[in-house]
Amino acid sequence: QVQLVESGGGLVQAGGSLRLSCAASGRAISRYTLSWFRQAPGKEREFVSSIIWSGGSTYVADSVQGRFTISRDDAKNTVYLQMNSLKPEDTAVYYCAAHLSGGYYYTTSEDIQYWGQGTQVTVST
Repeated sequence: QVQLVESGGGLVQAGGSLRLSCAASGRAISRYTLSWFRQAPGKEREFVSSIIWSGGSTYVADSVQGRFTISRDDAKNTVYLQMNSLKPEDTAVYYCAAHLSGGYYYTTSEDIQYWGQGTQVTVST
C-alpha cells in the first residue's frame, strides 16, 4: 500500500513557476515509479512526467518538455514537479501517481495503482 499526498498548487500568472510536491509513504517506495498526471475540465487525465525511483530515470511528455522537471528526494520520500514558463493551457488538477516499476513507466491512467488527491494549478493570462 502506498499513500500519496500532493501540495504546492495555486494560482500563477503566465510565464511564472510553481513546484509541486508529492510525499509518498508506505512500503518499498524504491520499487515504484512515481508520476504526475493532470486533468483539465472536460478533458481526459493525461500523463505529464515520471521518475523510476530506483535509478532515477525520468520521462517527460512532449507538451511540457523543456519547461517541467521531475525529481526526487530519497531522504524525504518526496517527488517534485518543477514547472516553469507556465501557460494557461497548463491549468488543471495535477495528480501524483504510483505503480510498481519493473523498470517501466506507464502513461495511461488505467495502469496506475495509487493516486493522490490532486492539487489545483491555475495559470492566468
